[in-house]
Amino acid sequence: MSPSRFAITDLTHRYADAVVRRDAEQWGSTWASDAVWELGKGRRVEGRKAILELWNSAMDGFSAVVQNVVNSTATLDEEAGTGSGRCYIMESMVRADGTRGILLAYYDDLYTRVDGTWLFASRELIVQYGGPPDLSAPFQNAWG
Repeated sequence: MSPSRFAITDLTHRYADAVVRRDAEQWGSTWASDAVWELGKGRRVEGRKAILELWNSAMDGFSAVVQNVVNSTATLDEEAGTGSGRCYIMESMVRADGTRGILLAYYDDLYTRVDGTWLFASRELIVQYGGPPDLSAPFQNAWG
């Protein structure tokens, strides 16, 4: 694995680790200063500061979250310091009201290298399933 590909893998794992530990400083450090976070349903946030504010607000709705990176792909342009990829996640959660759920999704990512460090330039969340742990809610990517 190339050093840059390893750095992208580490980036996605640091992101997920920060979610689990609700470490805002570490989570925020994975984003470029002018990054974009798209969460679907018209929710688009621009800039690391605004992204971090939204994340902190959203995390108030949970008492526990475990986010696992399942698999990912990345294509990098070493010379330009840019790249793109897809990162699948599984998330188990307990909401602040005590209800439990899971999220199966992926991020379509753009990466940028800033001062030698790979960061997220953008992440667009694509939800495949969000609902009860027994998978009784409809899958959003159901075939046919």
